[in-house]
Amino acid sequence: MTEKMKRETKKCIQTKVVQTHRVLPSDLNHHQTLFGGNLMSLIDNTASISAARHSRGVTVTASMDSLDFLHPIYGNHSVCIESYVSGVGKSSMEVFCKIMGEDLMTGERYLAATSFVTFVSMKTESHPNVLVPLIEPTTEEERLVCEGYQQRREKRINNRDFNERFANAISYEAPWEA
Repeated sequence: MTEKMKRETKKCIQTKVVQTHRVLPSDLNHHQTLFGGNLMSLIDNTASISAARHSRGVTVTASMDSLDFLHPIYGNHSVCIESYVSGVGKSSMEVFCKIMGEDLMTGERYLAATSFVTFVSMKTESHPNVLVPLIEPTTEEERLVCEGYQQRREKRINNRDFNERFANAISYEAPWEA
């Protein structure tokens, strides 16, 4: 029996998370739009729940692979983040996040950003198996997103190798100590 035959399979919908937040004045940057760092934190929080639902174990963020800002999110709007697992390795999970804004006065909704975040399932005493289930898309959007997983994974691996070499080549001593 092959490894794929032994592994459980979950549908993307089983990992779906939807979080909506009101954008308050304290969330804004000097352009009066949602501060990008705040959005990154919301994305990581939402995506981490998708990863935990999929693995049913301890997961950690390995990388925020992309965050494409498409439309500013203004104060007094809401930000809605939908996430679901879009690809898996042995212990890694890629989570797709779709970020929508909504003008709460008019009801107009818009796609504000998209993001891919990678998580890794961690081995623990109570969760010794880190082999995560396979993922199965069922909607047209899920199939579109999941189709590109292998290409994104290869790019991620190449970037990781480059980043490791780069990190080993740069100095991290304080300039006043050199």
